[in-house]
Amino acid sequence: MRTRALAAVFGLIALPAIIAAADAAASWARNRSNGTIVSSGEERTYLLYVPRSYDASRPVPLVISLHGGAGWPAQQMRFSGWNRLAEREGFLVVYPAGLADFGPPMWHTGSEGRAARDVRFISDLIDKLEREYAIDRERIYVNGVSNGGGMSFVLSCTMSDRIAAVGMVSSAQMLSWSWCTDRRPVPMIAFHGTADSMAPYDGGSSWIAPVPFLSLPKFVASWARRNGCAPVPAESRPAADVTRREYVRCTGGAAVVFYTLHGGGHVWPGGEPLPAWFAGPDSRTVDATQEMWAFFRAHRLRF
Repeated sequence: MRTRALAAVFGLIALPAIIAAADAAASWARNRSNGTIVSSGEERTYLLYVPRSYDASRPVPLVISLHGGAGWPAQQMRFSGWNRLAEREGFLVVYPAGLADFGPPMWHTGSEGRAARDVRFISDLIDKLEREYAIDRERIYVNGVSNGGGMSFVLSCTMSDRIAAVGMVSSAQMLSWSWCTDRRPVPMIAFHGTADSMAPYDGGSSWIAPVPFLSLPKFVASWARRNGCAPVPAESRPAADVTRREYVRCTGGAAVVFYTLHGGGHVWPGGEPLPAWFAGPDSRTVDATQEMWAFFRAHRLRF
């Protein structure tokens, strides 16, 4: 009896460690990437989702979704909800991982030299997926949140010959438009909250970065000028707390659409909510993923 009692005591003592180990293993399984590639001499990782309807005899669109600073692929997968839409619509989604050079993973959008490695990684990743899957080269789309939105801008300026359209959510924009020497029109859709304390809607300093951010309304207007759009956008109110601005009559039909989320925080509208104490007020009256996909479907790459 004494032996059994001691075994029970040791079992109870060990139980928290066993539970912690099981939680850690489950967390690793949920958050691990399922693909690797060597780019610029470094091993890079990504998480790929292939819908059950995939047929290698029929080319399908590819959506590239970029996490924010200190994020990771599985987080972006859950945050955005792209997989559900990919399963329904029959396209591939890939979630690349940023580099953790001097801290948490991020996309290096603050300087051209460091951004070059990330640009090469995305280019190499597209090459790899085109070799392994039937990708429609006219329908490759990029989107990102926060720091990933900044990287989406970088890719529009460096890979406009491969990317059909861009989406940005709560994007953190640091690079001025003078950096973007590629003037090829690229369709773009953006979503941003007026109560975003991390990447302020009207630009300026933030606690998450030492460099001031650009004003999003001005940034979007600059993108519209890049695309040769009419200077005055058409404005509508799809919901009481949402303003939609669409720049029309753009070169080659490369439209620019901007959703202002009045009172919205640093969130993915309609996606998995973040704690309000951290990200600010959530926004549920518009689904950014649904709206992005509708926008993407309307645009193909013009070679």
